[in-house]
Amino acid sequence: MEVVLADALLARCGDPCALLRAVCAPLSAERAEALRLLLQRLAAGGLPPGEAEALQRAAWEVALERCRPLLRGGEGAAAGGMCGERLRLARAARGALRHCVQLCGPALAARLAREALAELAAGGGAGAEEAVEALVAAAPRLEEPALVARCVAAALALVREEGEGEAAAALVAGRLLPALGGNAAALRRVWEGLLGADGPPRAGRALLALSALADALLPRGPAGSGPDARLCPRFWRVVQEGLTERDGLCRKRARYLLKRALDLSGGQRAELRCPTDGGDEPSLFWWSAEKSEELLEFWETYILILETLEGNQIHVIKPVLPKLNSLYEHAISGEKGCWLFHPSWHMCIYKRMFESENKTLMKEGILHFLELYETKHLPNSLGFLEFVIGPLMDALSESSLYSRAPGQLMGACPPLGMRLQKFLGTYLMLLPEEEKGSFLLKFIQKMTSRHWCAVPILFLSMALAYIPPCKVLSAEGLHALRDVLQCTMITHQILLRGAAQCYLLQAAMHLTDVEKVSLPEVSSFLLSLRPEESLRRDTMLWMELCRWLQVNDRCFRKSVASDVERQETSSLCQYVRSLVREYLKTPAAEREKCFMPDWFEAKLVATMILLAADVEQMTNKCSGKSNIEWIELEAFLNPLLDVLMKLGSNAYIPTVKTDKSLQLLLKLLQTRSLKCSNTQDDRVLGFIWKSLTTPVESILEFVLRRLTTDELSTVGDVDRCDLYLALIPEIVNLCLQVSWKKVPSIKNFILSLTNASIRNLQDRNHKEEPKLNEQIKKVASMASLTAVCEIMDRKPEAHLGSLPSVDALKGFISSSKFNELLKKPSYTEEKSSSCEETASQGWGKVVARYVRDQWVCLRFVLNTLPSPAQEYEETSGMSLSTVERSRKILESALEALTILPSDQVLPVFDCMKVLVPKLLDSAESLCIEAFDLAWKIISSLSNTQLIFWSNLKAFVEFVFDTDVLAVAASAKKQAYAKIKEIIFKLIDMSTTKTGVFNVVLTHCCRSWIFPTVDEKSALTNAFLNAGNYCELITEACVFGAVFRRDQRLIQDVHAFIESLGEECAANVVTESTNRDDHYVRVCAVKFLCLLDGSNTLHKMFMEDIFIKLLDKDELVSRSRTRYYANSLQHRIKNRVWQTLLVLLPKLDQNFLCGTINKVFQAGFGNNQASVKYFIEWIVILSLHKYPQFLNKFWDCFCYDEEKLKTSICTFLSVLSHFDIILQNTSEKKPALKKALIVVLQWCFNHNFSVRLYALVALKKIWGMCRTLHVEVFEALTPVIESSLQQVENMHGTGNARRNWQRIQDHFFFATFHPLEDYSLETIFHTLPRLSEVAEDEWVPLSKFERFTDIPLPPAFPQYRSRTELHDLKPSDWSQQDMGSSSAEADGQTEWTDVQKKIIPWKNSSPSLDLEMVFQDRAAKLGKSNSRLIVVASLIDKPTNLGGLCRTSEIFGASALVVGSLHYVQDKQFQHLSVSAEQWLPLVEVKPSQLVDYLQQKKTEGYTIIGVEQTAKSFDLTEYCFPEKSLLLLGNEHEGIPANLIHHLDVCVEIPQQGIIRSLNVHVSGALLIWEYTRQQVIKQKQKT
Repeated sequence: MEVVLADALLARCGDPCALLRAVCAPLSAERAEALRLLLQRLAAGGLPPGEAEALQRAAWEVALERCRPLLRGGEGAAAGGMCGERLRLARAARGALRHCVQLCGPALAARLAREALAELAAGGGAGAEEAVEALVAAAPRLEEPALVARCVAAALALVREEGEGEAAAALVAGRLLPALGGNAAALRRVWEGLLGADGPPRAGRALLALSALADALLPRGPAGSGPDARLCPRFWRVVQEGLTERDGLCRKRARYLLKRALDLSGGQRAELRCPTDGGDEPSLFWWSAEKSEELLEFWETYILILETLEGNQIHVIKPVLPKLNSLYEHAISGEKGCWLFHPSWHMCIYKRMFESENKTLMKEGILHFLELYETKHLPNSLGFLEFVIGPLMDALSESSLYSRAPGQLMGACPPLGMRLQKFLGTYLMLLPEEEKGSFLLKFIQKMTSRHWCAVPILFLSMALAYIPPCKVLSAEGLHALRDVLQCTMITHQILLRGAAQCYLLQAAMHLTDVEKVSLPEVSSFLLSLRPEESLRRDTMLWMELCRWLQVNDRCFRKSVASDVERQETSSLCQYVRSLVREYLKTPAAEREKCFMPDWFEAKLVATMILLAADVEQMTNKCSGKSNIEWIELEAFLNPLLDVLMKLGSNAYIPTVKTDKSLQLLLKLLQTRSLKCSNTQDDRVLGFIWKSLTTPVESILEFVLRRLTTDELSTVGDVDRCDLYLALIPEIVNLCLQVSWKKVPSIKNFILSLTNASIRNLQDRNHKEEPKLNEQIKKVASMASLTAVCEIMDRKPEAHLGSLPSVDALKGFISSSKFNELLKKPSYTEEKSSSCEETASQGWGKVVARYVRDQWVCLRFVLNTLPSPAQEYEETSGMSLSTVERSRKILESALEALTILPSDQVLPVFDCMKVLVPKLLDSAESLCIEAFDLAWKIISSLSNTQLIFWSNLKAFVEFVFDTDVLAVAASAKKQAYAKIKEIIFKLIDMSTTKTGVFNVVLTHCCRSWIFPTVDEKSALTNAFLNAGNYCELITEACVFGAVFRRDQRLIQDVHAFIESLGEECAANVVTESTNRDDHYVRVCAVKFLCLLDGSNTLHKMFMEDIFIKLLDKDELVSRSRTRYYANSLQHRIKNRVWQTLLVLLPKLDQNFLCGTINKVFQAGFGNNQASVKYFIEWIVILSLHKYPQFLNKFWDCFCYDEEKLKTSICTFLSVLSHFDIILQNTSEKKPALKKALIVVLQWCFNHNFSVRLYALVALKKIWGMCRTLHVEVFEALTPVIESSLQQVENMHGTGNARRNWQRIQDHFFFATFHPLEDYSLETIFHTLPRLSEVAEDEWVPLSKFERFTDIPLPPAFPQYRSRTELHDLKPSDWSQQDMGSSSAEADGQTEWTDVQKKIIPWKNSSPSLDLEMVFQDRAAKLGKSNSRLIVVASLIDKPTNLGGLCRTSEIFGASALVVGSLHYVQDKQFQHLSVSAEQWLPLVEVKPSQLVDYLQQKKTEGYTIIGVEQTAKSFDLTEYCFPEKSLLLLGNEHEGIPANLIHHLDVCVEIPQQGIIRSLNVHVSGALLIWEYTRQQVIKQKQKT
């Protein structure tokens, strides 16, 4: 209509120039649209010969004086008024400007281009959009090459601009690039700029530009003269990069370009091949007419997989994954065994999966990739190698991927771990020999390039260890493995850390080419392994290392030093000999170094000596020698023994040399045998220790001289003091085990050291400025006394306590001032010494050490004093002086806690443990202050790992000391409440720090059941504490959190490593910490098992625990927290009844008589299946042991049906074991009679599950009646037997027969025996497993056996389940106690609302002409004609189009645009549209025409709105629709194509809260149509 009006106006007006000028002044939005339309018609109709020049001048004037100022925001901005009007005005001006250029030609185009480029060069800012629009109008008519080049450069600069240039880039891509694409010269320059030698912009921008140029680069029609993108490798690299981008819009654009290229290639059926980058790799893209079908099949499958991955839903994606296998079948030539398609296309799919947010999809992708090399023989490819090192290893760093598969038992290797082992070995074997080493080196180096968590590094190390032996790693590879070892040290998971070290050592032995590494490099690698975690003597790993060294002896790369030795000497022995010699050599420059040598060298030499000795022993055994002469080992030790023998007599030996020799001596003495409790039984250690006894006197003389004279005078000498003092207990141990003849020398040494140290400390120097050497002397003396005290504590067999100096020591310590601080010395005299430059920095540590040593000595003195109980017995109370002195010491202890660092407070805690029981009565507030301060220290350390556990242990030994607990409980004052408060604080801490409760409980249980002294009085009876603090045991019985997924993963991997046993050395050498949460319950249960029912105290305690656990069960049942399977509430109830079951046999009849009703009441609850089984089991055992409780049991069936409907199955299940119950009853017939009466009532219940349970019980009871010939019910015999026969033979269409068979086969009725199956394994593992409780609730019997802190009593009934029960699998039947909820309502619900059809018009006439014009028809029907256009050209399903037609018609859309009007005839369309197509304008616009159609509508003032999720899309609830809105809907599968997205003015997305990614396109369209209509209705109401 608008075109008709414009043509009519031009025809009636004789002067088009005057018409243009008249329309221009003033220029409103309507006038601007009219101007655009007039110029469009003039440009389309051609210029009359006589009017051409005048019309061009008028168009020139309109362009420069009207349109350009409007675009710059001049007069039009003010005249526009509202935002919507300004938008219409600007769009009309753009269209008018474009038509002016068509009329005026290249001259105007050049003028506009120069002005726009100048504006952009000046930093256009807000005017950049207008400048770009001017270039859009000019671009098609530009001819000047220089100007074309400048326009292209400006466009590419905007595309590449980072930061806030996103809007400008989108504008350029959407408007300017397509315009430049229409200019052949410009297109080639754009192409070279995008993908030329300088490289493309980042993937997102490059894809944006390429999508905009798709019509020019990949034309649908005949091939043009422009560049063909398909022949450019860089184009395909950009597409591949886009397919794996994290941004969904980038991926969509990449898929669009790929599909466009495939569509073009398939249509042309031409032969083409993209040039390769060189090498043997196939082309990135090629096409052949002969193989067109195969190519199409490959690419269709490829695109299907990519588009399915967009869904990010595993249940949708998993069925498509097998198609990946078909891709490989197409991609690999069976004849030539090479790649037909470039493997990088496959890697795009895997990378997309690896980077998915869905961890399940990520895991599936990794498993599928790893499986390739097991199932398919893939040709070698450099791309695959780089992919393994890059994206694959990045994906493998995710810990959650290593979880167990559903159905895998605890302790099994996770699927990814197993698959990784097979993959790495297979892949390496398939690589060419020359590539294996470089691949493995890169693989190992990648393991050091980032921070890996404990679990991934463990399984990667395991995969390396399982590679078949091959010599591919050189020294560089060994160094890389050493760097990986450093990465493993980061984790706090000690067992996982140790296991990873073990596997890395195995990998080094299997993969190292020994001819390319030297023994020094090997020894340096070995020193990176921690002996306390992995590499330790007597483990399988140590023996494997010895065998490897033995086999490869003389094969290692020779060093320069070894070449001069005799060739008949073993290279390992030769290396160790030279190592010891070089170690003990002291260069002149280092002879008087003030600081201690690093321990690295001493550890290295000691380790290599032991390895060489074990290799020598192994060699001798292989050669059949029975008497080993230890020639080589003696040669290793001789240089060390020479130095040690001279220590006592030669005062001129260099300090560094003495340090090194003593360091090596200490390392050798600290070596222990894992297999032999007595060192003498270990032949290697026996020889070493025997050799080291020779210089003992010389060593002791040297140490005594150094510690008691002025030779230690610097801060650096404090470390030497530590070395000397660490040697003393080792030498004492050496003499006690190897040579008792040396013990007198030890005693003389201790006597002299003690006396000299006391003299040094008593020598008070009153100078204001003490000297450094004097203060260091005091530090050494106090440390010496500390060492003496500790030796006397730990080595009572040496009888050192009888020495005269001990009394002097006690007297000195008792009279000393506590917390004496050393005054900071003056350094003025020593400034010249480099050693003292840093002395002041470490003085605080020296002082802390000095104070700590005072408390160690005081601890020794306090431990020799009588306990509070002994003092009460001996003196009937403590003297006032004793109390006052204890008070002062405790006050000093509190002061020490405030001044000492956290890692030095252990001896203070030990002293407080002795002091607090003595003061709780007289100084309770002071004791409570001690508790609070100690707890403050512990809680502050909870985030540390190294010192927390030792401090916690000391804290627990202090607060929960037997005497402390007893005294606090006897008074029951504030201290008693404070200790209980601390108990619950510790329990609370243990929920976040696993293992805290274990420490507390283990200490308490052991001290209560196995006291260290014989307590006789009530005050000190250790077990009284158990009753006074029974909350500890009660909470322990139900302890255990519901772990987070990451915590469960760590537990699973721990279980897997532990299941390897001695095969993994970490299991042998790692100290068992028992920090697993299961060990809390294990400890509590074993404690309860040790109790004796005949012991009055034990009996009272068990009864109290039983009552408290029943109360806890009742409390949980009443809580309003949601109670579902495996919830925390379910787990607590499960643990309660497990513990009650353990206690039950120890309880007597009188107690059970008062509590059995509580057990029955628990059965009335709505419990989970596992809890029901335990309740039923307890009821059965109680009735079996005490049949007199049967009357109380029968009372349970007397309640009304409302109460019984959730519990009757529990009591019927008990009756199914009635034969067990009546075993101890002489009068069985009355009980059977009562049981039969009870059961028969429930056999006719309306609930099917109840009837099944009743029939099971009836079958059991009736069988007993027949066996015992009970004749009371002869009249009912036919009825009962016919009922049982009927249920046995039931048949029909329902599940009745199957359910009857299932319940009879259920373990609780078919296999479980309440008496014979009573065992720890059944209670804690078998029954929870069969009742399908979560696996982390299963406590295996191995944990009871492994927890040795508390033994199980030998008289315990049994430990293991019967084989018949243990081997069962969980059945598919679970108890259904809930009452029937499916009963039908008696009456019908009355309908209060009915469906109401909306009639959009009144007075409709059946005789309306259906062929009338749509607008006229709508007007006659009274319909409103909105300005909304719904474009559905991309939709190809008739059902969606029919539904949209109906929705659009109902809400009054002005038109529905479809891709083809043929859809209207489709029956599915008509079924959904219900004749809406007769009342709604339908317009046909094919998908290929959409770009032009959208541009046209833009010029008409429409806002183009896309329904799409993008980075800058608007929320539908926040977007305000313009009146003239065009709604573009995407395709059902692909959405809106990438080439159309940049033509959109705005994207609107529908807010979602679910998981599914997108709505149906009809539903999406309907929501937006309704929102548009709603907003317009509101606006209309506001106007009226």
